[in-house]
Amino acid sequence: MPGAAQVLQERMHLRLDSGSKRKLEKAAAYEQVSVSRFVINNAVTAAERIIEARERVVLPATDWQAFQDALLSPPAPNAALKRAARRYRERMGG
Repeated sequence: MPGAAQVLQERMHLRLDSGSKRKLEKAAAYEQVSVSRFVINNAVTAAERIIEARERVVLPATDWQAFQDALLSPPAPNAALKRAARRYRERMGG
């Protein structure tokens, strides 16, 4: 969120119906901030929440343990994996 020291240079234009505009104005007045500040604060907060929900993976303890075990003690490569690795090396020149 922009701090007092940051210069606000970016601009967004929104179109909305009159009822939504009145609600935003009323809410901003209750919060004693400008409509722009109210919209920015709430939009950025919502964006942060959505990004966090999409980028974070939360596993139950049993699934985390299985994942950790697989990383620490991976199974031996089977024939299909060996073929895939060979094809990859051939195609990628490795």
